Amino acid sequence: MLIEGKKLPKIQLPDQSGDKQTISSLTGKKGIILYVYPKDNTPGCTVEAKDFSRLAGQFKKLGFSVVGLSKDSVESHQNFVEKYDLAISLLSDPDLGLIKALGAWGEKKLYGKVSVGLIRSTFIADSKGILLKVYPKVRAAGHADRVLKDLETLL
Repeated sequence: MLIEGKKLPKIQLPDQSGDKQTISSLTGKKGIILYVYPKDNTPGCTVEAKDFSRLAGQFKKLGFSVVGLSKDSVESHQNFVEKYDLAISLLSDPDLGLIKALGAWGEKKLYGKVSVGLIRSTFIADSKGILLKVYPKVRAAGHADRVLKDLETLL
């Protein structure tokens, strides 16, 4: 997992509209909140996406954009955004290039069973892409509120 002080990797991925985006093209005036989640339309991921979307305006006031990242397809992201009227961008990384570069792919345990997959995590970076805070192994419920509270103390 990338650690605080390191720089986000430079990579170009499609968003929910199929438009190619870079981290810098999506970054707000002061920075970006990049959250990595396992799968569109699953209970925990829906809660997390709706929470970040609900708080998107408050993050924007602080100068930060919010971007979700998963290995789901552009079409899946488009449906997810439309279904829940999400106010955030979602990046599609089916080849796992950015997800692996972030360290958000690896071994995890669920109900005592070990598997390899996407590790729900969040990264806050400044406008230059330098990581200010990293949240490894996140629980979806209440996470967006915690990120907002932490961001307010970071600034």
